[in-house]
Amino acid sequence: MHFEELKNGEAKILTNGCDCHQTTVDDITSVVDKVVELTGREQEKVILILQEVQKRLNYLPSEALKHICKVTEITPGQISGVSTFYSQFRHIPAGIHTIKICAGTACHVKGAPLISEAFKRVLNIDGTRNSSPDNLFSIEEVACLGCCTLAPVVQIDGKTYGHVKPTQTEEIIKNFLNVENKSVSHHDTDNKEDIDAEIRIGLGSCCVAGGSKEILSEIVDIKKKYDLKIRLKPVGCVGVCNQTPLLEIVTRENIHSRYTNVSKHQVEEILLKHVRPRTINKRIKHNIYDLVDTFLSDDKLASPVNIPGKVREKYLNNFLKYQVHIATNHSGVLSPDSFEEYCMLGGFEVLNQCIDKLDQNKIVDILTESELRGRGGAGFSAGNKWRISMLATGDPKYVVCNGDEGDPGAFMDRMLLESFPYRVIEGMIIAGYATGAKEGIFYIRAEYPLAVTRVRNALKQCYEKGILGNKPSGKGFSFNIKIFEGAGAFVCGEETALISSLEGKRGTPHLRPPYPAIKGFRGQPTLVSNVETLSLVSWIISNGAEAFRSIGSGKSKGTKVFALAGKISKGGLIEVPMGITIRKIVEKIGDGVAEGRKFKAVQIGGPSGGCIPASEADTPIDYEELTKMGAMMGSGGIVVLDDTDCMVDMAKYFLTFSHKQSCGKCTFCRIGTKQMLNIITRLSEGNATLSDIDELENLSPV
Repeated sequence: MHFEELKNGEAKILTNGCDCHQTTVDDITSVVDKVVELTGREQEKVILILQEVQKRLNYLPSEALKHICKVTEITPGQISGVSTFYSQFRHIPAGIHTIKICAGTACHVKGAPLISEAFKRVLNIDGTRNSSPDNLFSIEEVACLGCCTLAPVVQIDGKTYGHVKPTQTEEIIKNFLNVENKSVSHHDTDNKEDIDAEIRIGLGSCCVAGGSKEILSEIVDIKKKYDLKIRLKPVGCVGVCNQTPLLEIVTRENIHSRYTNVSKHQVEEILLKHVRPRTINKRIKHNIYDLVDTFLSDDKLASPVNIPGKVREKYLNNFLKYQVHIATNHSGVLSPDSFEEYCMLGGFEVLNQCIDKLDQNKIVDILTESELRGRGGAGFSAGNKWRISMLATGDPKYVVCNGDEGDPGAFMDRMLLESFPYRVIEGMIIAGYATGAKEGIFYIRAEYPLAVTRVRNALKQCYEKGILGNKPSGKGFSFNIKIFEGAGAFVCGEETALISSLEGKRGTPHLRPPYPAIKGFRGQPTLVSNVETLSLVSWIISNGAEAFRSIGSGKSKGTKVFALAGKISKGGLIEVPMGITIRKIVEKIGDGVAEGRKFKAVQIGGPSGGCIPASEADTPIDYEELTKMGAMMGSGGIVVLDDTDCMVDMAKYFLTFSHKQSCGKCTFCRIGTKQMLNIITRLSEGNATLSDIDELENLSPV
């Protein structure tokens, strides 16, 4: 089958009759006027305005940029600089639908370049055009889509496909064009006391990409078919991402049974193994179907319901055995969108305790005594950072949650925001109270639409319940939070570059001091904390500094959330105590590499990190030990490599990424990465000399 055969009626409906090439100047100016009316006209709003205009026009025509400058305070120089700096913005027409192909580390080692070539071939896209001949599809390479355990990953207009093979490109396009978006209710009205079982299924990004929504739809159908008394409960990240869909059944007797890699045709059998229809006619119906299936299907004996629980859940138990859940507390149990459930499990109790019983100094003291180091970057003391912000003079003060997770191979922030939005919000409000800030900002990658949606929904609930908002003096702490979506720049993960982006500028880092905690957003004291740090705050204050300090080793205390991906058998989101060895993570938690292959190395710390060979796998994971090995903790991505991976290719991949993502401000980065890339390219092609290797070492001293 060829792509031409896929352009049926449904494909035409999906285009909504849009032809961006025929949009008139009047249409463009009208769109800009409507956007500006909604967003405002200040220079600081330039990124938001460009994002909204592009959503409506599919790209940024020059007429739109000129009109924006005409009707706002934004200058031509600013709009030109910003729109060309961030990778999200397009200046030439694109297809109606964008096929985003992940180029992250995990996807790269799993063959992402071959996927890109396959889509270009099927869609007849070459160097002469930016979209397919019918303007239906465009292809865009994205630094990382954050679904590393499903590598290689492709995303079309928000729908994600995992474990993609080059031979599946036509099938994926056909599926997308013909997909029927069934609306499935996620909320049951059944009385919890009158149910026979609670059915939990993860609806994080990896879960959805693995097929969880289809499983959820099938559960709804089976429930109706047999009139089952069950309660559906969508939960956040289940951790073992490459084993999704994961179905957990909790019976009235509190017996837990878990099934991984569940397929649609297995759902009925799994449910009816644990939940019996209450009416006699439904039971007879099930028994007849079951008898027929036994005779007609060879899969019956190999069905997961016939495998003992200890055997079926062996790898899942090993995956969880060495973990300690603090930031990910209640993983696989908590419904991300439920304000009530978060409160029922103790949510916002610590916030109330801070406001009612603790002063600013006491909160900062607890954080300092816990020895919590910022989960990301160089691991600076979180308590010291909060104290600097608390003592800084200036009003207003700000708290910024850094959710711009740009490291290829990392997806910790995405999972935490998708699964525990209220926990991060609570940590953010506590940070505001402790430092004297009254306003918070979530800076989240635009490539994480589900994270943005869930945080936005959680903020809405917090305003409605009175957790957030302006309050009369003496009746609580007033705090407001808004969301800012990044526009695609890896460098904005650095806090000074992030602040520049918030102010509507190119995301270029600045020399410190002054530090943002003293002079940051809008020139005011600004505490910038990453997602994981904020998600730990309420637990530390609730359980005490000593409880957190007792976990970990050396100068690295507590736990660390990692994204375990690459050539690993059981990858996913893990939270482990500091000081755990690389070997234990790879072999015990991740179950090693594929059978027949050898564990070669781990890449840790993102593009600025390094590779640690298997011979050094007993290295404990903490800030100091990783630095000694020439790597770094970074945000927390661990990409496992096996004996099929070429280390020269890995070096070339990261140099290509670093050079492409350089903001260009510093000569060493702008020119140095280019020269290093030239050398490593010659080396990969067999054209390098010994002097090239010497020069490479001279350019990159450790």
